[in-house]
Amino acid sequence: MSEQFLSVRDAIIERRSIKKFNGQPVNREDLLAIIEDAVWAPNHGNREPWRLVVACGKELSALHHVLRDLAIPKWQELSSEDLEKRMMNFTLPGGYAFVIVPEDVRQKERLEDYAAASIFIQNIQLLAWDRGIGSCWKTPAFLDNSKFREALKVQPGERVIAMLQVGYFDEIPKGKERKKSADIVTIFGE
Repeated sequence: MSEQFLSVRDAIIERRSIKKFNGQPVNREDLLAIIEDAVWAPNHGNREPWRLVVACGKELSALHHVLRDLAIPKWQELSSEDLEKRMMNFTLPGGYAFVIVPEDVRQKERLEDYAAASIFIQNIQLLAWDRGIGSCWKTPAFLDNSKFREALKVQPGERVIAMLQVGYFDEIPKGKERKKSADIVTIFGE
């Protein structure tokens, strides 16, 4: 895939959350290059409060089994066709990045770390979009499941805040209208 070089404004306005991936794998080097640039996100005290567990390539099959076991209740009772349909939400993305942050006991630092990691995640999404790779930031309940945490080797004092699915797509979803600045801004003193 060739690089596109969108303007910052275009990347922000044109980026869409992709939920229908086409199954094409994401090259590990491409994903790591995106992450390499995304780390330039602003963060308080330059703590860089994030780490990632990435899956693209041969490890996807093992991840799919973990996701199946935790996200599809009674999957063993489904027909192979029904299970395959249910699993498409997990098997069609070409890669995954799970974002993990420390759970600082101090509220201020915990909130700062979450905010910084959120900016980092958006950087990943914008940089991926610039390369023609879609993404969707998801926060399913199983991120806190002890079996899932164990599979990702999440340590005590850490929390998984995002399951970022990445991959290629055939259709760009239509953008939804956003609030105008006049609807969300109050001028100080007025």
